[in-house]
Amino acid sequence: MPSAAYPRLVQVVLDAVDVRGLAEFYRELLGFAYRAGDEPSGDAGSELDWLVLESDAGALAFQEVDELAGATWPTGERPQQLHLDLAVASKADLDDQHERVMQLGGRLLDDRSEDPDEALRVYADPAGHPFCIFVAAS
Repeated sequence: MPSAAYPRLVQVVLDAVDVRGLAEFYRELLGFAYRAGDEPSGDAGSELDWLVLESDAGALAFQEVDELAGATWPTGERPQQLHLDLAVASKADLDDQHERVMQLGGRLLDDRSEDPDEALRVYADPAGHPFCIFVAAS
């Protein structure tokens, strides 16, 4: 419950070398919209180094960095550091979203879609940030 005693979460920020590309991935995946002024302009010279996507569910922001060492999770030296959990209502929806993620440029990291207790898949977005899509009751 929000109150003066607690700060309010405004958004989650993801680093990216290609800010527009990563924002587009999540815009297409989640159906979010650009914050006013952050929409693509068509002028390559005017690209922003900070973009925000918004929805009733919250906001995702994207911050430009010169280089980004992607997570090597589940093996390797670099942990997830941060990941997003996304939910769908059914196994069929999970399969539909798998096709969308792959078409948008995501990469499958772990497939537990047949797990009877918690069907899920773990992906990396085009910048290497892990995220999960799992089946959850509404």
